[in-house]
Amino acid sequence: MTDEKIVSEFRRVMREEARAVEKAAEYVDEENILRVVKLLAECRGRAVVAGCGTSGVAAKKIVHELCCVGCPASFLSPADAVHGGMGVLRPEDVLILVSKGGGTRELTPLAAQGKAIGAKLVAVTENARSVIGRAADAVLLLHTDSEPDPFNMLATASILSAIAAFDAVCICLMQIKGYKKEQFAVIHPSGAVGERLLSGKE
Repeated sequence: MTDEKIVSEFRRVMREEARAVEKAAEYVDEENILRVVKLLAECRGRAVVAGCGTSGVAAKKIVHELCCVGCPASFLSPADAVHGGMGVLRPEDVLILVSKGGGTRELTPLAAQGKAIGAKLVAVTENARSVIGRAADAVLLLHTDSEPDPFNMLATASILSAIAAFDAVCICLMQIKGYKKEQFAVIHPSGAVGERLLSGKE
């Protein structure tokens, strides 16, 4: 590739991913947006989030973001979950399963387990008719036309849409709960953000 082609391809991918996130925002139906936000706002336990591969990385980001806005959350490894790890889940919790196709073999048993425990289930997927989609109390249906790589295989634009969706959920939760900077400062005292919060600088 020439230098010009590298720069052109770099910009193309970023633009395609930005467009995919924007389109996904319009695709999610209002009823399920409200269900997900209200399930988490009213949750008396914690959010337990699971995913495999790149979806697992997105799940960990979702967990961190929820914790940052004062909503207790934990990541659950699907492999560990079916070997006793599911014992972390309680009836007052919300189980969030992240799977692009909704049929990830390691993840699908968790839907039935979560329902048996009595937790509410949120599916983050492109397929509402998938195993996790059909079992869920709320489905964040995040459609992506295609990934920007040459084979349409790398979970890139689709995963950014999932992460952006939960960024939006978290910011809604901050406003619903009246979350204040002083609360954020207690749990985020370090780094540039912590320094800004503790100094009172905007």
